[in-house]
Amino acid sequence: MGARRDRSLRPGGAVTLVTLPHVTDAATMRKISYWRYSAVKRKTLFAALACALLVFSMLGCGISNHLQTITLGASLVNGVPVSSQAGFFSLQGNGGTIQLQAIGNYSSGKTKDLTNVVTYKIVVDPVASVDAFGNTLLPPCQPPQCPSPSAPPYTSGTLEFDPTGLITAIDPATCTWIDTSSDPKKPAWFYVGAYTATVTFQGITSQPLYIPVASSGGVVTIGNPNGVCNQPTS
Repeated sequence: MGARRDRSLRPGGAVTLVTLPHVTDAATMRKISYWRYSAVKRKTLFAALACALLVFSMLGCGISNHLQTITLGASLVNGVPVSSQAGFFSLQGNGGTIQLQAIGNYSSGKTKDLTNVVTYKIVVDPVASVDAFGNTLLPPCQPPQCPSPSAPPYTSGTLEFDPTGLITAIDPATCTWIDTSSDPKKPAWFYVGAYTATVTFQGITSQPLYIPVASSGGVVTIGNPNGVCNQPTS
């Protein structure tokens, strides 16, 4: 009976391999191969379990947190904090402002203000695209490409926006609100034109936000004899 030592199965250890009577060398080698295979398989299994534990640990720490949606709203209208959010915000008065606010919603349930890192896109609403006088709304502009107030005819303007989401009413001023009521004491305001704002970040685009304009006087009607634009109903 012969014997030899194999130190390949574990670090610093030795295993005595015994060749038994009536057992061929080929059979012995198959056993050795099986033991080595089992040892490698156990190491692979332990490594896989360690990786799985690491992944679960990362999830628990929020490392895999990712952006799911962006909610677009407004934080200020003419410098006044907004108390509630709606699907639209009226741009009031020539020189009036709306500060847009983009909130990122993440898979962890947390939110983050993305206002200064998103990309803003504002266009004329293709469905509501005229003012109260029947004129097609001009495309919005970004500084410094916005038109000078002293240089009509205008090819863009009425609404100006910058990379921080600040919206400003500029010339030419207009009104996109109409009063459909026949009773001056009970106005019924509807907008017939608006600009549509969206923001994009990391491939995610927000829901649209609509911006009607009330930077000039409105249309004189039976219910609106003074030709005001988007007046409070109270």
